[in-house]
Amino acid sequence: MTKKYQLSQEFLVLGPDQSATPVAVSPSLYQDLDSRFNQFKQHSLVAIYSFESDWASWEIHPKGDEMVMLLEGEITFVLNTDSGEQSQQLSNAGEYIVIPKNTWHTARTSTLAKVLFITPGEGTEHKSST
Repeated sequence: MTKKYQLSQEFLVLGPDQSATPVAVSPSLYQDLDSRFNQFKQHSLVAIYSFESDWASWEIHPKGDEMVMLLEGEITFVLNTDSGEQSQQLSNAGEYIVIPKNTWHTARTSTLAKVLFITPGEGTEHKSST
């Protein structure tokens, strides 16, 4: 029998063979993912996050495109591209963007926003927004 999951409590790891493995959300989630899934090589993470303020950092995913879908609220993603910063506002549930691999990005919001991510996690980097 198939078990039901709650994505806010158990994220989903998609493997290179498209296998799906639920993983409990915990303070050590990202360290656990690296150790359990070979530094997250060729894996993607399906996750939901809620935000009430601007991100404090930028991030980049060198191994693939990231899909970001708004579930509720409003949020603006800022992408640092070769032609400068580009903003993409998501304001309707179900709207999504694809952030190209190797693109630094951050998010800005002043209201509660719930967002679904499908992220190729291998090699992800972060840097401060300041």
